[in-house]
Amino acid sequence: MTQHDTSPSTPLSDIKVLELGQLIAGPYCGQVLADFGAQVIKVEPPGKGDAMRQWGEEDSETGEPLWWNVIGRNKQSLTLDLRTPHGQSVLRKLAGKADVIIENFRPGTMERWGLGFEDLARENPGLVMVRVTGFGQDGPYASRAGFASVCEAMGGLRYLSGYPDRPPVRVGISLGDTLAGLHAALGTMMALHQRERTGRGQVVDSTIFESVLAMMENLIPEYARADKIRERSGSFLPKIAPSNAYPSRDGRDVIIGANQDTVFRRLCDAMGQPRLADHPDYATHRARGDNQQAIDDLVAAWTRQHDAQQVVDILAEAGVPAGLVYRAPDMLDDPHFQARESIVAVPDRHGKPLPMQNVFPRLSETPGRIDHVGPALGEHTEAILSDWLNLDQAAIDALRADGVI
Repeated sequence: MTQHDTSPSTPLSDIKVLELGQLIAGPYCGQVLADFGAQVIKVEPPGKGDAMRQWGEEDSETGEPLWWNVIGRNKQSLTLDLRTPHGQSVLRKLAGKADVIIENFRPGTMERWGLGFEDLARENPGLVMVRVTGFGQDGPYASRAGFASVCEAMGGLRYLSGYPDRPPVRVGISLGDTLAGLHAALGTMMALHQRERTGRGQVVDSTIFESVLAMMENLIPEYARADKIRERSGSFLPKIAPSNAYPSRDGRDVIIGANQDTVFRRLCDAMGQPRLADHPDYATHRARGDNQQAIDDLVAAWTRQHDAQQVVDILAEAGVPAGLVYRAPDMLDDPHFQARESIVAVPDRHGKPLPMQNVFPRLSETPGRIDHVGPALGEHTEAILSDWLNLDQAAIDALRADGVI
């Protein structure tokens, strides 16, 4: 774990972004853009800011919630009351200088404030408006509140998560939110690329339920053409074998994926049972799928004879994909994480190094970087109003006196 990168070149350093969204989905899009150098202005309600400032576990020393340091990293904070006509007027002027606006309010909210895409694009035709919601800008569910848990269920993820003999479970993170934010960032880049050709911006409509649906592989065709509804299967995928979590002598599970023919043969050799690879019940992908429980029992019988790390080492040498189930301390201690700087230490607002995940994906010539953790509420308000709108101190003081900032 090393200090964050300080290389000067980032690919989005010429892009200006206004992030109006709160919680996770919209702000994750902003985090991705900021990680690659975009100037992301986090617009927050005066006095309280984004609710994410209060989410997650607290720092054991300072008592400050920790999550904001990650999702707010590399951003600048501007306080602005968008519920007031004066605040809306200021935002309209800022939008005239921006390349991108990210918002995740309910559909129609921006229009009620006079800040819809058509309103803003009249003054700034090249503006890209990124709209992140649960259900989209149109359709019968558009006006519904859409948290990740509900939209993950609608997109098919919740039904498939867990074991068949019990109710579906939730993945331990807000996966739907981050998927929607990631799709929003991808859409942003495509819209900006198209703007290079036409000079005109457009709306990027990223939904949580469709971002989850996009990850559902062949679930829809399987039902439509094979009359097959995919069901919960726990720690394995039906007909994909051997690929599961297997027990070890010291109690840790080992994940092994050896369902490809050549890889399965290498697994059999590593287990000291090379003839299994030619057995008619296991020799082909479909045969192993039809005999999934039997092959899992055979692999588990072997893994139980060894400690988990031994299993991983043996299979790594044999060219068989295998690994341990990691928790945070395992990630921090792992030499591969360290060698690739997958986790970096970024000074928090008190100057103390705070470990967090690095910027991904990696670019060879213009990589992203983390310059700072999430900012204090309103930390950059005066600088932004001065730099973007040329407001003098008297004008800024008047806005503050009126409660606009």
